[in-house]
Amino acid sequence: MVAIKNLYNIKLLLIILSSTALLAFSTSQDKKITVYMIGDSTMANKKEPEINPEFGWGQVFSTYFNNQVSVENKAVNGRSSRSFIAEGRWDSIYKYIQPGDYVFVQFGHNDQKEKDPKRFTNPFTQYRYNLERFVKDTREKGGIPILLSSIVRRNFNEYGVLIDTHGSYPLVARMVAKDLKVPFIDLQGLTENMEIEYGVEGSKVLHLHFKPGEHTYYPNGKEDDTHLSKQGATEVADLVVSALKKQVPDLAVYLK
Repeated sequence: MVAIKNLYNIKLLLIILSSTALLAFSTSQDKKITVYMIGDSTMANKKEPEINPEFGWGQVFSTYFNNQVSVENKAVNGRSSRSFIAEGRWDSIYKYIQPGDYVFVQFGHNDQKEKDPKRFTNPFTQYRYNLERFVKDTREKGGIPILLSSIVRRNFNEYGVLIDTHGSYPLVARMVAKDLKVPFIDLQGLTENMEIEYGVEGSKVLHLHFKPGEHTYYPNGKEDDTHLSKQGATEVADLVVSALKKQVPDLAVYLK
């Protein structure tokens, strides 16, 4: 009789443990993760995507994830780390961050605007401080920050050599990531290799190069070596996704 009772208790315990594990699994499967993206025009969503040939790489980033991830692309054209904070944009995101959410941070293009006091930051002081703030604020809310250096500009010299235009900003982003132990995606280096592989002429397809009359959105033509075409944005997003698989495996499990 005692043996039967003990067997019954063991079975009951196993049922309880199995139910608990199933509930935990179900809850983890149902939990939605939000990926917030903050940065400048190279990341931002563009207006009229059905006719506008310019894309930010964040504009296509959501298509890489399954339905357990919601991508909120809050990057805005023309913003630096300084103006993004000063305009209250960071505060408007910070209050919604939940434990387990991710924040992708990519600034630098506009931080180097030396003639604009509303955007310029010294890379080793204000820029660094702003990146540290994004990291610390995100962690304070239980989120996971990801730092990225800026994508390169298509800036080949007369000899066909790609010349850097970002100065110390990518280095400082790397330094903050190392010092605060934050995952770092070196888009500066990755896109530099991409531009070189495409070559001086071939790399034009990654950006906005149109002769007069070639595209209805730019009837007078366009030569823009900073911003991305849809192909360029997709290529950059591919690079970020590949980096995630190695550096942020906990997020990479939600990739399609």
